[in-house]
Amino acid sequence: MFKRKPEILIPIIKELESYITVKDKRNDAVSTSDVAWQIDHSLKVFNLVSETLLKSDSELHSSKFNKWRLLCFTIGYFPRGRVKAPKFVRPPEIISIEDLNSQLKMAYQNIEKLKSAHKHAHFKHFIFGVLHKKRTIRFLQLHTTHHLKIIRDILK
Repeated sequence: MFKRKPEILIPIIKELESYITVKDKRNDAVSTSDVAWQIDHSLKVFNLVSETLLKSDSELHSSKFNKWRLLCFTIGYFPRGRVKAPKFVRPPEIISIEDLNSQLKMAYQNIEKLKSAHKHAHFKHFIFGVLHKKRTIRFLQLHTTHHLKIIRDILK
């Protein structure tokens, strides 16, 4: 079984952080966006999802079977180019190092807050449905890793 404690997220956030120094690198054969876009988007999703889960009412949690969640969470992979990021988690035209560092600080704080979140705290994903705490941690792990793989490919 997968480790589902928030601490599992620390190494992937540290890896995102390590790429800030090469934020302007791009490789159009891999992605139309640069490394900064990948980092910023990952952090926006990470923080928004964390904050949504932390504000949720655990008594209102209800989850249903979802074949896409089962497939992606089981194989541990999100296919590339299948889903376009919603507008509210798309990066701005200009991405500053200061903004990335601010989002990183927030991500580390959110990992700490997730530790004390109720097991039925949840967030609703537009494809995967309602995700309780453990599934949300798995989603954050898979989503961030997906973008880390893109970054690594950009830098090859």
